[in-house]
Amino acid sequence: MKVQEVITIDKEVLGGQPVFKGTRVPVESLFDHLEAGVSLEEFLDDFPTVTKEQAIALLDIANKLLTSKNVAELYATIA
Repeated sequence: MKVQEVITIDKEVLGGQPVFKGTRVPVESLFDHLEAGVSLEEFLDDFPTVTKEQAIALLDIANKLLTSKNVAELYATIA
């Protein structure tokens, strides 16, 4: 899945915070839940507008970004 199919950024929705496409659920909420030890299934139960495919695709995108050979350049860009 392409990032545009998973994430939407619109200043009219939550002030431009990245959200799962078609929802008002911030992308950050998935990572917050996982960090707190909440299972993916429980996250999906808490946010039924997010599909399992979207959540898995987001994790896959994050994995690819953070394991890229160019992660240092990415970090320098966002730090």
